[in-house]
Amino acid sequence: MFSFSEFYQLIAQHEMLRPWLNTLPSQLDSWERAQHGDMGRWTRALQKFPTFKPDTIDLKNAVSVSNEDGIAIGEQKRLESLLRLLHPWRKGPYQVHGIDIDTEWRSDWKWDRVLPHISPLKNRTVLDVGCGNGYHMWRMLGEEAKLTVGIDPSNLFLVQFEAIRRLMGNDNRAFLLPLGIEELPELKAFDTVFSMGVLYHRRSPLDHILQLKNQLRKDGEVILETLVIDGDENAVLVPTHRYAQMHNVYFFPSAKALKVWMEKCGFVDVRIVDECVTTTDEQRTTDWMTNNSLPDYLDPNDPSKTIEGYPAPKRAILVGRNPD
Repeated sequence: MFSFSEFYQLIAQHEMLRPWLNTLPSQLDSWERAQHGDMGRWTRALQKFPTFKPDTIDLKNAVSVSNEDGIAIGEQKRLESLLRLLHPWRKGPYQVHGIDIDTEWRSDWKWDRVLPHISPLKNRTVLDVGCGNGYHMWRMLGEEAKLTVGIDPSNLFLVQFEAIRRLMGNDNRAFLLPLGIEELPELKAFDTVFSMGVLYHRRSPLDHILQLKNQLRKDGEVILETLVIDGDENAVLVPTHRYAQMHNVYFFPSAKALKVWMEKCGFVDVRIVDECVTTTDEQRTTDWMTNNSLPDYLDPNDPSKTIEGYPAPKRAILVGRNPD
């Protein structure tokens, strides 16, 4: 169902990415052999998606595809039914042929916070670590990135990404691979590396930061976005059990502590460019993600705290440069 041959051919022509061919095909072969659960249902739905080239694609201001004269009502309803089979939609929003996919996250708001503070992406080769269903990868192409590669081990995110990619006419500038960053060799090939919403899921946050650095070329830029707490350079929260009902979370540094961690890992020119509390307007249950969401994870009597009593989610964005 999934063919990565186009990506193999592309990186074979890229001097810095070509060594990846020594390990990547066998890793993806192993992934294909291990598929289970709902993957069959999702891929059967994916096979039914149309692949026509839309008249209009807007990636600069949104992730939007449309035809000048629209599509037939019956075709639109069929397409919406197929998209809904891929529930839950967590990252977005997407507008496809008159269908508004109102995702759990307003990922466009995060992008608006990130974009003013990073180096221009025009003609850059970009890696998005923990990319989800690839929403931000499309926005990177809207900023004229040359190539965006996303990695995320979730099968559903891969299927959602491929569905949107088909509706865009199979754009060959964006690829999502079902891998974690620990499965990548030290490529030192990317101009820009993003890690957004990943660090607090890592048991060893400094190892994660070093893994990001190992993917960057000399003078490449990292954008690191994660949950943080208030405090000085020594402030770190380690939840004893769950945090906002998430069980796979480990370290929540202050933004100042995270800056120290990045510098300790060898990044220079590290800047804290944004800090903001996550609101229930930015993350919430919708018609396209009907499971519990942030409003259910906050203390109903004190929304400044989670239901476990920890500080409510606050996120920071840091930018740094790899000098090596």
